[in-house]
Amino acid sequence: MSDLGSHLLSWLPHQRWFGGKGRPISAVETHGGTPIVGADDLTLSLVIARVHYASGAAEDYQVVISERPHRWEDIEHSLIGEIDGVFYYDAPHDPHAMTALLQALRDEARTGDISFHRIGDIGTDLRARLVGAEQSNTSIVFGEELILKVFRRIAIGLNPDLELTRALQEAGSVHVTPVHGWIEQGSGDDVTTLAVLQRFAPSATEGWALALASVRDLYAEADLHAAEVGGDFAAEAGRLGAATAEVHQLLAQALPTTVASADQIDAMAASMDGRLTRAAADVPELAPYAAGIRAAYAACVSALHAKPPVLQRIHGDFHLGQTLRTDAGWLLLDFEGEPARPLAERKAPGSPLRDVAGMLRSFDYAARSTLADHMPSPGLEYRATEWAERNGDAFCDGYGSVADGDPRADMPLLRAFELDKAVYEVVYEARNRPSWLNIPLSSIARLAA
Repeated sequence: MSDLGSHLLSWLPHQRWFGGKGRPISAVETHGGTPIVGADDLTLSLVIARVHYASGAAEDYQVVISERPHRWEDIEHSLIGEIDGVFYYDAPHDPHAMTALLQALRDEARTGDISFHRIGDIGTDLRARLVGAEQSNTSIVFGEELILKVFRRIAIGLNPDLELTRALQEAGSVHVTPVHGWIEQGSGDDVTTLAVLQRFAPSATEGWALALASVRDLYAEADLHAAEVGGDFAAEAGRLGAATAEVHQLLAQALPTTVASADQIDAMAASMDGRLTRAAADVPELAPYAAGIRAAYAACVSALHAKPPVLQRIHGDFHLGQTLRTDAGWLLLDFEGEPARPLAERKAPGSPLRDVAGMLRSFDYAARSTLADHMPSPGLEYRATEWAERNGDAFCDGYGSVADGDPRADMPLLRAFELDKAVYEVVYEARNRPSWLNIPLSSIARLAA
């Protein structure tokens, strides 16, 4: 598939889920590609594309491909390339290919080193449609019953999204959507999770959308405070905090926990400091705040050595976009962690406060991203800060009502995690949405002051 690699070299940088934007690509190798389904004019393959850069480590991405002997106008926008009269498409855009993939899950097929697994019955007479809002992965909804998430950035090992969701499902959590199947490559310690199938929640609303509606209501009422507008989000933020604490408690019961050792504390500090060093080198606008950030990290390390925290499995990339509000309550999604981080790091036990910090950063984003639609205004800036703080406090109150203590009681650690998340955001925005760069930078200015 060397010809396919040359097509992927030019195609990959234009995909929203591709994490190597801005890095010069030297070559793309393809591995796997054993046909999963060959019916009439369709062949479906799961291909691993190893992307080599001009500098730095290579990365592996999954490209699910439908091969057709003719062009299909309905999915022409997803064309990867043509080789010897065969047309290669990004299969999630091809509803027939996705139906074939669901059938393989129903049949628990095995082709080469790729195996399909299911829990319970799976119907295959469900219309497939692509979900267009994701950034790191690709999801396909079948009817209004099931949703298949195809992991794009992959690494050898059991994906924590599958691992943690199943653990919570088996523990009886009402805050996750049940797993109905998964696709993996290899076996034993060399298994790689390629996709996971879960129940779909058709009547749910994403937490991010609810938060933005609340912010817009606030900005439309220039003479009212956040607590006074009809779209006040604080009650929902409190419920979300309680749901998060319940999930953390179940994870601590279902999977091992440990008290952080001095070496683990120092390793965490070194990891955060390393991310800061790399980020400041990539984004010069961050450099003026580096000393203040490192001072916050030092205060955190000192507090942790004085009182080592209990570490457990956590979500790892928690924000409003990873939540759904249903009639029954809040659901937490996507326990994959930050895809850009090594799998071993994402699977390592951590402090639940990292998830709390992620949600606090998300409240800040919800408040400030909407300001891009308004003329600069000190009044709106004040409203943004007020909204973010009100909902952050409500979330912490809800969390503390279930957990052993208020997360704000460990402020040095919480502040350090917020800064670490904001440093990650700086790099992401610089590479993908430069017009939003000021959102994390302004937060860093406040947190590192």
